[in-house]
Amino acid sequence: MLLYDLTSTYVEGAAEKNPMMRRGYSRDHRPDCEQMVIALIVNSEGFPFSYETFDGNRADVSTMETILRMVERKYGKARRLWVFDRGIVSEENLQAIRRRGGEYLVGTPRSQMKQFAEELLKDDWTQVRPEVEVKKVAILQGEETYILCRTAGRKEKEKAIRNRFSDRMEDALKRLAKSIETGRLKDRNKMERRLGGIQARHPQVNDLYDFALRETPQGIRLQWQIKQERQLWRGLREGAYMLRTNIEAGTAEELWSRYMQLTEAEASFRALKSELSIRPLFHQKEPRVKAHVMVAFLGYALWVTLKHLLKRRAPVMPQPSSSAVDSVQPLSAMKALALLATLQSADIVLPTTDGSEIRLRRITEPTAEQKVLLQQLGLALPENFEVNRKCSVDSATA
Repeated sequence: MLLYDLTSTYVEGAAEKNPMMRRGYSRDHRPDCEQMVIALIVNSEGFPFSYETFDGNRADVSTMETILRMVERKYGKARRLWVFDRGIVSEENLQAIRRRGGEYLVGTPRSQMKQFAEELLKDDWTQVRPEVEVKKVAILQGEETYILCRTAGRKEKEKAIRNRFSDRMEDALKRLAKSIETGRLKDRNKMERRLGGIQARHPQVNDLYDFALRETPQGIRLQWQIKQERQLWRGLREGAYMLRTNIEAGTAEELWSRYMQLTEAEASFRALKSELSIRPLFHQKEPRVKAHVMVAFLGYALWVTLKHLLKRRAPVMPQPSSSAVDSVQPLSAMKALALLATLQSADIVLPTTDGSEIRLRRITEPTAEQKVLLQQLGLALPENFEVNRKCSVDSATA
């Protein structure tokens, strides 16, 4: 099972000597900078499987065939299950996976949800979490299965966003209508341009309204009304999304749980961009940029290994009589590294009467939290550090 996702990282400077740097869709919200695209493959536990770099203007949907060939070249042919979001979905990509005997579990654009409107109205949903419901829908004479999902929290959020944009659009329409009624705006061409500007500024809800500039005995008037059928459909689909798979076995709950593991790939990008500092790029030449990405990839491999070590060796929940040290909760990788960074060694230099000196290298006393962390990782700090082979503590005191 391979989780596949893409991200981008931008470069500081012109990067004129790097042909990979192009302007494209920036996930870093830096459209002013040229960028490169990074594709990452991880397994269900977040361990990195492989990665690939693409030009900054490469579309997500066009990367799948390259990734499939790269994985087969490195690891051979196998029956793999690919999980990725709807931004990479296309009929050609899914056909390429089927052609290799593989399986897929992917997100689906909302435009395809319309054909399942009746299924959204039924009550045969399975609750997998307090706010999450799923149901499996099979296509007659089809090789695929669709999984409808809906989330209560997501529904409320999308409804609030729609209402906010609708209120803003109606306020703008009322102001335009008032300008027309009072005679401050008389030119019909200007009215149409103003109306078009309002529609362009509110694309999220523009399709929910009918607009018209009508001739009345009092003059031109702006009229609008809500498309009831479209608004009902918008309310029905809010909070809902759809998955698509060619896996024959598995319940809707199992398939949904597998798809939710895609968050491991998203978590890897967060670690790469924050703790591992893959962005921004300051290198201007392509070989150096690729080396920077490779080092970040290796760093992430160590990062996720540390995360799982901490998780697997986490202390058991204490009994009421346990000490405070034993009650420390499992640490994140970031917190663990921050704690380890405070452990330092220092040299104590003692001059002698004959003009020589004794060097004692000592380490700081770990705190209670650091002791628990070292115990989790199976590490023990040495009592003494050897300064060097010619001038160690033993040789100096001998």
